[in-house]
Amino acid sequence: MTTPEGGAAGAMAAPGEARAERAVPPRKDPAARPPRRGPADPVRTLMHRHQELCARAVDALEIAAGLEAHGVTDRTAARFRHRDVFSLAEELYARVPRATSDTVPGAAPAPTPARRSRTVCAALHLLPGGVCVATVAALASVHTEPPAVRTGVGAAGLVLLALAVRLGVRAGPLRLRHGSGPRTAGLWAGWTAGYAVYGDWLLEQLLTGGPDLPHAAPHAAVAPAVALAFALAPAAGCAHWFTVRGRGVLAASRGLGELAARVRPLLLVTTLLFLGALAALLLGAQAVLGGGDPVTAGAAAALGVLLFLARLLAVHGFPEAAATGLASAAALEALALALVLIARLPGLPPLGAPVEALTTTVGPAAVPAVACTAAALGLLGYGLRALAGACAHWPAPTGPAEAHRP
Repeated sequence: MTTPEGGAAGAMAAPGEARAERAVPPRKDPAARPPRRGPADPVRTLMHRHQELCARAVDALEIAAGLEAHGVTDRTAARFRHRDVFSLAEELYARVPRATSDTVPGAAPAPTPARRSRTVCAALHLLPGGVCVATVAALASVHTEPPAVRTGVGAAGLVLLALAVRLGVRAGPLRLRHGSGPRTAGLWAGWTAGYAVYGDWLLEQLLTGGPDLPHAAPHAAVAPAVALAFALAPAAGCAHWFTVRGRGVLAASRGLGELAARVRPLLLVTTLLFLGALAALLLGAQAVLGGGDPVTAGAAAALGVLLFLARLLAVHGFPEAAATGLASAAALEALALALVLIARLPGLPPLGAPVEALTTTVGPAAVPAVACTAAALGLLGYGLRALAGACAHWPAPTGPAEAHRP
């Protein structure tokens, strides 16, 4: 039985042809290649840049706060292919593994026993009040001495009080963590505090044609001074309460809207708590030391709230706004004194009429009351917007950062 040649040839050639077909790799169509992606993952660069922040973050909102503090905005996030900072923070939080301070390179070590204890901080916050009481007692004991002695005792007491206040604000929750802030802030705070003690006497002297220096002995408002000196302690307590609650709200919030809605009432409650504590101190000081009137107490309360809000804003990263609020109050008080002096010039008496009318109707304490109330309301309005952001609630520092003193 014979086989056709074509069939045999086809049968013999088939295996070879199959092997040849399998040996030749198929050609890839250039049009079918996937398009070349742009540069390497842009978020990876941000991950390395903020490695420690992302590794130590408790949630995505904490990373968003850190990014905002470093100047990352929604426009910056768009360059990383994200709609806003929070979307970018969520990706960073998902991609960077969590780690402890033992595993993060360069992370701060665990807190040591050398950290300043709460007892020492509380003592430093009460120190200004003690120094003020000691100064008042020393002045009372040298009441019959020559004026030079009383002046020396008063000057020494003011210097010690200033040092005590400086120590108090550099410890605990009143300590700045975002730099020292404008150097003029201390000058404005000192002016407003000095006006609360001697401003009413000086304004009365100017309105009556004085002061007749050096024969006119300055008259200090003792009760407001003592109350404001002791107010550093409740200010520290209220600031600590706001800071702790604010970090808790940041951790529990799921967006900027929810964070702002929960922080704003918290700021109002904190301010009212401090105002209540300050009012109690003012009433107690007036009951023990005597003197004072409702307008003077109101002016001291307005000043205390102004100083508290200014320090709270500075602690949470807004020292420039705090200095502006203090400067505005100081400027209004200085303007009132300047208008009274300018009114003595020929043809300019009408310039001092508003200050004279306000003093005659309400009292000399009305000037600092108006100035400090206006400035405090301005800082409160600013704080309701600024402190409602995530960048205002920085995580608690540990290790060497805790020991830092601006």
